Amino acid sequence: MRNILSGLILICLCLLWCGGCSRTGADSRSVSFDKGWKFTLSTQPGDSTSFSSPDFDDSSWRDLDLPHDWAIEGSFSEDNPSGTGGGALPGGVGWYRKTFTLPASMKGKCIYVDFDGAYMNATVYINGHDLGTRPYGYASFSYDLTPWLKPGENVIAVRVDNAEQPNSRWYSGCGIYRHVWLRALDPVHVAQWGTFVRQDSVTPDNARLTVLTNVENTGDKDVKAELTTSVVDADGKVVASVASPVELSPKCKVEVVQPLDVVSPSLWSVKTPYLYTVVSEVNVDGVTVDCYETKTGFRSLEFDAEKGFSLNGERLKINGVCLHHDAGALGAVVNRAAIARQLRILKEMGANAVRSSHNPPAPELLELCDSMGMMVMDETFDMWRKKKTSHDYARYFPEWHERDLTDLVVRDRNHPSIIMWSIGNEVLEQWSDAQADTLSLAEANLILNFGHGKDMLADKEAPMSVNSLLTKKLADMTRELDPTRPVTAGCNEPAPGNHLFRSGALDIIGFNYHDDWFKDVPKNFPGKPFIITESVSALQTRGYYRMPSDSMYVWPERWDKPFYDESFACSSYDNCHVPWGNTHEGTMRHVEDNDFIMGQFVWTGFDYLGEPTPYGWPARSSYFGIVDLAGFPKDSYYMYQSRWRPDLDVLHLFPHWNWKEGQEIDVWAYFNNADEVELYLNGESLGAKRPEEGSYHVSWRVPFVPGELEAVSRKSGREVKRDVVRTASEPYAVRLTADRSEINADGEDLCYITAEIVDNKGNVCPVADNEIEFSVEGAGKNVGVDNGSPVSLEPFKSDKRKAFNGKALLIVQNTGKRGDIKVTAKSAGLKSGDVTVAAR
Repeated sequence: MRNILSGLILICLCLLWCGGCSRTGADSRSVSFDKGWKFTLSTQPGDSTSFSSPDFDDSSWRDLDLPHDWAIEGSFSEDNPSGTGGGALPGGVGWYRKTFTLPASMKGKCIYVDFDGAYMNATVYINGHDLGTRPYGYASFSYDLTPWLKPGENVIAVRVDNAEQPNSRWYSGCGIYRHVWLRALDPVHVAQWGTFVRQDSVTPDNARLTVLTNVENTGDKDVKAELTTSVVDADGKVVASVASPVELSPKCKVEVVQPLDVVSPSLWSVKTPYLYTVVSEVNVDGVTVDCYETKTGFRSLEFDAEKGFSLNGERLKINGVCLHHDAGALGAVVNRAAIARQLRILKEMGANAVRSSHNPPAPELLELCDSMGMMVMDETFDMWRKKKTSHDYARYFPEWHERDLTDLVVRDRNHPSIIMWSIGNEVLEQWSDAQADTLSLAEANLILNFGHGKDMLADKEAPMSVNSLLTKKLADMTRELDPTRPVTAGCNEPAPGNHLFRSGALDIIGFNYHDDWFKDVPKNFPGKPFIITESVSALQTRGYYRMPSDSMYVWPERWDKPFYDESFACSSYDNCHVPWGNTHEGTMRHVEDNDFIMGQFVWTGFDYLGEPTPYGWPARSSYFGIVDLAGFPKDSYYMYQSRWRPDLDVLHLFPHWNWKEGQEIDVWAYFNNADEVELYLNGESLGAKRPEEGSYHVSWRVPFVPGELEAVSRKSGREVKRDVVRTASEPYAVRLTADRSEINADGEDLCYITAEIVDNKGNVCPVADNEIEFSVEGAGKNVGVDNGSPVSLEPFKSDKRKAFNGKALLIVQNTGKRGDIKVTAKSAGLKSGDVTVAAR
């Protein structure tokens, strides 16, 4: 195609200019601007004028590459203003500077810098000129650098202000934590996020599309151009194409509308996530001046109030989880490999959807969900006008909500993985008056989930309230930008008098919790599809078991009642949950037994930094995850796998088998594809069990005797699967296991290495807490350590970590060089472990 040569020339020129690599960003024409920045934490009140000057001497500043989160490098402290709700890590003001040279070949080009996200209040300067400030820490934004660039050296500076805290109910991170990109374009070009591949109807026989493309002319002359739009399949074959003339006045933007049909399309689904590329080529006088590529996929969505959700005409439960944006020991830093690992772990469990809780996600998450077959609820805000914490986004909402909502939808609407939009989560506008800002963060989090009196609800006979009108405004804005997907909101007031519901603007009714109200949804909201936007909130610590397992621990008992337990742990038997939530099995029954419930988004897929309910300091990360902060599955992971993966034979026996002689131990097993499970202790049968009505596990109470505990599942007398746990003896060695044997030598790819304390027979020592020291040699470096403990105050950036219940984690990143990466782990008195990973 004509664009290939010109595109390659442009990329090469940009590489020489910005010193980055040619990874494709959210815009197909962009090149990385991540490398070669300077950074400092600010202590000077007058820094905004001095640090932005091109003449400022930044030679003493730290050298680093983006993305970067300075908070994750800090020390945990209960005195940090973020509080434990924000992860007990520091905030502050940080400055970033980069010096770059503009080649003469760039003369006449329009130069843009694109930020995928910076938390928060990011002010960008070019050669000392203030380009603007973007308050919302999750928004993607862009600036035109062209008017202020000069031949020779140029300096871009960014001030990121996250000093006023708390401003979030979870860990936010600090800094330019997502990627930065550069675009050099002809004055006539497709605008940023300038295409919308609207899917008017999609069947196995035909995908009828309308492609809307914004072409702009930033020059001073009238231009006659031609826009050619082509649909290219995964093999590079053009399957549809259309060309249209475009007349452009100076300094104007024109939307070109082009209908297209793709015959016999390969449909996108969670099992076969097929992707097409829509190529937009702009020609002036027979010369290609711009080429813009949009990845997308074709699928049909149906949301039915009685039958639930269908994808491409097939009914499908939405088996989803909520995810916050942090990546454990990496903090808020966006890394494609880290996100891919999370999604792989969740897909292996059987999840087919994620909710971006409670903010615009990184572009990489959506790109990976597209390619891996994960559906997405794309969410915009955690608060509207009414604040939840002292310094949160509510103070910017009046001025910025239209821009932030518009940018999210326009940026993301071509992703086939997105099946619905959420305009808010637990916003206080659900009620006539609900003030949480006079409470502590912990109290605010708790009171949000208990509703309010009837006097706070909307009167159905009265005119719509301001809160209902605001709901309608946001929903109508979203539908105008994208009429192909429904709009919902995560609501924790289930009554029809909820001001958001009263607006009538939500296409899908979304409940956060309130399981007792599920059965009345068809009566209370006739004709409205329903999904559990947030469910469960069970509390678990990996490897900790509180018995008897048939006792339920509801922690805290009430939001206003102090809670303390010396263990600082929560039981992994699925017998501990918050008062507004439920057990994993409890909510699963609702979803499976009711067709009208389209599915659920479990709170949460992974533990996350901050919000350590039900505890305070020294707890600093959550207990809600099905998977812990280090990426190690908790036992409930296998319950979901047994229900969501009928294609996989599952049998998971727990707990571990290291206890006191004679102690009565509750033994559980999750399983599927079988009628019963028989338990054996040292070869002697303890009987076969079938699940009780409404239960997804079987259990025994067994006096502890050292040795081997074995479970065997059977169907119609035929063995299906076996699982064994054994008593471990004293710690003997450190065993290292890499999640991949080979990673990319691109300076970004990651390898996650699990360290286990094992006995002389290779059994994991389930309560071991030995300190492990890591060393990394060759083409890799240590970028973080973790162990999954919510109360560990050890730094994430260290070469040491104590094992937590037998396990720890090392994250290794490639240095940009090819070769082997050798990792060694030592622990006093134990045999060392090592593993080698190739970087290619």
